[in-house]
Amino acid sequence: QAQLVESGGGSVQPGGTLRLSCAASGIIFSMYDMAWYRQAPGKQRELVALISSRHRTNYADSVKGRFTISRDNGKNTVSLQMNSLAPEDTAVYYCNARQPWSTGSEYWGQGTQVTVSS
Repeated sequence: QAQLVESGGGSVQPGGTLRLSCAASGIIFSMYDMAWYRQAPGKQRELVALISSRHRTNYADSVKGRFTISRDNGKNTVSLQMNSLAPEDTAVYYCNARQPWSTGSEYWGQGTQVTVSS
């Protein structure tokens, strides 16, 4: 049974930092592209950052230069370091695992709340 468990969310002031982590189990982690998505109230879920099975990264324009995604295949974890947080970063952040082919499996975590407010 595949499972993704996020941790590290919370409340922070503008300009602050948070680090999200996602622990995966029940999958061959190294074969999955891993990503972080977020969904703010009243908005659609959007891709924040992705790291492929080959460690290639891709970021939403809104977080480039502020967020860094990384993975540890030995520990089956993916992390998102978030610096210079702004109120518009407030959202529920979801971990995603997807096999990079059209019929591949995809899994989601339960989400973790990030709130940026003064």
